[in-house]
Amino acid sequence: MSAILARLMEKYPDLGGCGGQIAEAFEALRRTFAGGGKLLLAGNGGSAADCEHVVGELMKGFMSKRPVPAEMRDKLAMYGEAEADYLAGHLQGALPAISLVSQSALSTAFINDVAADMVFAQQVYGYGRPGDALLVFSTSGNSLNVVRAVQVAKAVGLTTIAMTGESGGRLKELCDIAIRVPYTSTPDIQERHLPIYHALCMMLEEAFFG
Repeated sequence: MSAILARLMEKYPDLGGCGGQIAEAFEALRRTFAGGGKLLLAGNGGSAADCEHVVGELMKGFMSKRPVPAEMRDKLAMYGEAEADYLAGHLQGALPAISLVSQSALSTAFINDVAADMVFAQQVYGYGRPGDALLVFSTSGNSLNVVRAVQVAKAVGLTTIAMTGESGGRLKELCDIAIRVPYTSTPDIQERHLPIYHALCMMLEEAFFG
């Protein structure tokens, strides 16, 4: 068990039963990024905010600064030597992640013109490639637009990870990995999702950026 995961278990002993699934999710995401894949995320309401939060931790420095390699500075110099140090100094290593809740024009058009329950599924079909991963949040595990996204993701060849409440709902059976926190109340579930994805982001940052 990594030191980060051990600290999570120590701080939140009620999550002890989730340790194996968290470790599996980390390894699946590590393989995704190591293979050149990206992470897609979907959820509703507070879980939509969690999607945005995860992207914010992965796409820039979280616990470390993640300086870009020296060769990137050299490439930037080809397009402005005087500005190469500034450009390289203000870029950070990123793990590619896209929140599917952010596409307001696409989402509202698709909801209005096609089908509301397919709004995330359409984006998975458009963005997703074999080797990518989809991380979904649903406190019930039954949010229909999230379930549809997972169904399409499985067909396309994405690794699927769910963060849910105690029952897991439909996502428990559909997803490759389901992290089911031992609560039934939405606020309680969401309060435990945050430290879990923080730990995952820290573990991934450590794996790729030291």
